[in-house]
Amino acid sequence: MTILAKMPNNDAEVSTRRNRTSLPSLSTWVDDLFETGLGTGFLSNFNTGITLPAVNIKENKDEFFLEIAVPGMKKSDFNIDVENKTLSISSEKEEQYEEKEENYTRREFGYSSFKRTFTLPDTVESDAIKAQYKEGILTVHLPKREEAKEKPAKRIDIS
Repeated sequence: MTILAKMPNNDAEVSTRRNRTSLPSLSTWVDDLFETGLGTGFLSNFNTGITLPAVNIKENKDEFFLEIAVPGMKKSDFNIDVENKTLSISSEKEEQYEEKEENYTRREFGYSSFKRTFTLPDTVESDAIKAQYKEGILTVHLPKREEAKEKPAKRIDIS
């Protein structure tokens, strides 16, 4: 099989054409399956849960902040643990829906999970970590130890 590829100009999509003079190999058949709507449509039905939420990490003079985008959840859906300078944030959520009528039953279910881990710097006071969930954003406050906080400049007099 020969694959001719036209290279994109200015971020245009790549178009491919296959020479079909011989029987397709198994790998070509699998490639074709995933290039068609059937392949992506079929797989999209299995990818409905949370994969890996986006995280912003911010720092100011007193603390670090983690902002994790996880809409549609409740506070009780999260597990936050600190062990050996490692912060772990995880969630597992299972949903079920069932509707029964006279001639049919409709039942749907879903499962989603994620786990993010972060190695904490020595400057974090791990006993004072706090978390809050509001409007789809989980915010974790990681306060710095007193000795790690920035101190204002001090003027030293010359004697």
